[in-house]
Amino acid sequence: MTFFPYGEAASGPWAVEITPSLAGWDYAGLRVVDLTGAPVSFGTGEEEMIVLPLSGSCAVTVGGSQVFELAGRPSVFAGPSDFAYIPIHEQVTLTGAGRIALPSARATRRLEPRHVPAGEVPVELRGAGRASRQVNNFAAPEVFACDKLVAVEVLTPGGNWSSYPPHKHDTANPGEAVLEEVYYFEVADQGLGYQRVYSSERGRIDTLAEVGSGDVVLVPYGYHGPSMAAPGYDLYYLNVLAGPAEERSMAFCDDPRHAWIRANWDGQEIDPRLPFGRTQ
Repeated sequence: MTFFPYGEAASGPWAVEITPSLAGWDYAGLRVVDLTGAPVSFGTGEEEMIVLPLSGSCAVTVGGSQVFELAGRPSVFAGPSDFAYIPIHEQVTLTGAGRIALPSARATRRLEPRHVPAGEVPVELRGAGRASRQVNNFAAPEVFACDKLVAVEVLTPGGNWSSYPPHKHDTANPGEAVLEEVYYFEVADQGLGYQRVYSSERGRIDTLAEVGSGDVVLVPYGYHGPSMAAPGYDLYYLNVLAGPAEERSMAFCDDPRHAWIRANWDGQEIDPRLPFGRTQ
């Protein structure tokens, strides 16, 4: 199963719980919890995690004594959030109010817990014209140190396409990394978007999902994209990626049928509705 409507991957305190075993792969995971004031406690086990407020704020207590106060944000469209990194084999308690995401990856190295302010999250504008989008590179490989985990946020104005041209990360090549990938969606104004995943040389896969807030699409292999924001509804997704390589990478290979699209952006302006929540 590659498409999980909101609620279909719920378990215990988690509104979304995507584990490697549930996904049928080895590394990437995601949990989402709707905090309402009562504490939520858990162990990270063999997974390194990031605590990322999607809306609201929370306190993160690590090991019973170290506390990170996350200021958070009103919504994913209000700009990047501060976040906390939690290593493997740690006990964690979350308290606060809001929707909190925990992207994760099975890891072997233990790094130190850390807090990163929102102002230090790099914001990148990609594409042009109707392929304009914003990427909050909070845990990109060149930005933030993890063992296996890679995570970024992508925001697409209504009517635009992102994850475009379609691309894949499923074959070990000099210009491509093998990665498992999770898409978690939020859509403004209770709107809708669409996500496409289709076959590559690695295997057959065929997903075209209408997505709303809280929905999840898994990409075990294959070309993925476009992510389509319906006109009138801004689209957000959290990408969680992890794979077997010792060095973290987001290297990808475009679908050769559509790679020419990138050159078509030359001379086009970036959508003036970008960036969300932050001036350039």
